[in-house]
Amino acid sequence: MKSQLFIIPGLMLTLLVSALIALSHGAISISLNDVFSALLSPFFEQQLNPIYQQIVLELRLPRIILAFLAGAGLAVSGAILQLVTRNPLADPYLFGISAGASFGAVMMLTILNHISMILLPAAAFVGGLLSVFMVVSIAGRSAYNQVERMLLAGVATSFMFSAASSAMLYNSDPQAAASILFWTLGSFAQAQWDTLLAPAIIICSSIVVFFAFSRHVVAISSGDESATTLGVNVSRVRLSMLIISSLICSVIVASAGGIAFVGLLIPHAIRLIFGQHQLNNYFLVALTGGLFMIYIDLLARTLIENQEIPLGIITSAIGSVFFLFILKQRTQRNH
Repeated sequence: MKSQLFIIPGLMLTLLVSALIALSHGAISISLNDVFSALLSPFFEQQLNPIYQQIVLELRLPRIILAFLAGAGLAVSGAILQLVTRNPLADPYLFGISAGASFGAVMMLTILNHISMILLPAAAFVGGLLSVFMVVSIAGRSAYNQVERMLLAGVATSFMFSAASSAMLYNSDPQAAASILFWTLGSFAQAQWDTLLAPAIIICSSIVVFFAFSRHVVAISSGDESATTLGVNVSRVRLSMLIISSLICSVIVASAGGIAFVGLLIPHAIRLIFGQHQLNNYFLVALTGGLFMIYIDLLARTLIENQEIPLGIITSAIGSVFFLFILKQRTQRNH
C-alpha cells in the first residue's frame, strides 16, 4: 500500500524528465542547458541562439503537450471502454470511434480543402457519434448481456468508415490526398499554441466526468445484473461513456489524425504493472498514456534522419503484436 503512494509522484517526475529529453532531441539536437535557457527566456533575459529558442518554444513544446494530451485521452477512453463493456480487447480504434471520427474529418477536409480548427473537430465528433450509434444499433439490445457483440459490431463499423474515407481520398486532388493521408496516419507536426486550448479543455473535462461516474463504471464492470441491483442505469451510463469517449477521440483525430491501439495498450500495461484495481485510477492511466505518446512522438521524429514517420504506423505495429498476444492468452485461458 505504501509503495502505491510513490506511483503518481514517480510518474510525474518521469514525465518531467521525458519532456526535457523530447525537447532536447530531434532533427537538431539541443543541449539540456540550452533547453532550460529557452524555457526560462520568457521570464528572464537569456543569452541563447534565437533558432534554438524558436525550436524549443514554438515547435517542440506545443507538440509534446499535444502528444501528452492525446496519449492521456486515448488511454483513458480505452480504459473506460474496457470497463463498461467488460472486454479487455475494447479500444476506440477497434470500436469504430476513431474510424468514424476520421471519416467526418476527411469529409470536411475534402469539402473545404483546408484545415478549419472550428469545423474539423465538429465534423470528427459527428462522425464518431454516428459510429457509436451504429455500433449500438447493429449489436442490438442483447449486447448489454453479451457485450462482445458490441466489439464485433465496432470492428465492422470501423472497416466501413475506413473504406468510405479511402474512397473520398481516392477521388480527391492527388496533392491534397497525399497531405490528408499523412494527417490521417497521425502526426503532431501541426501542433501550435493557439490550437491546444480546445483539446486540453475537452480531454481534461471528460476525465473529470469519468471520475464522477467511476463508481457506476466499476459496478458495470462487475456485471450488468449486479450494477442494476445497485441502482445503476446500465444502458444509460454505458451509452454516456461511449459518447464521451467519442468526443475525446474526435478532438484528438481533429488535432493529430488517427492514432491506433493506444487505448488497448495502456490499460493492459496498467494491469500488468500496477494491477487490475488501478485501471479505475484515471489519473494514473492518463499519466501513463501521455508518457507513452511522448516517446512514440520522439521515436517518430528521430528514427529516420531528416524524416518523420506517421504515428499511426508505429502504434499500429506495436499494438497489433500486443493484440495478438492478448488473444493468445485468452485462448489459453479458455482451454
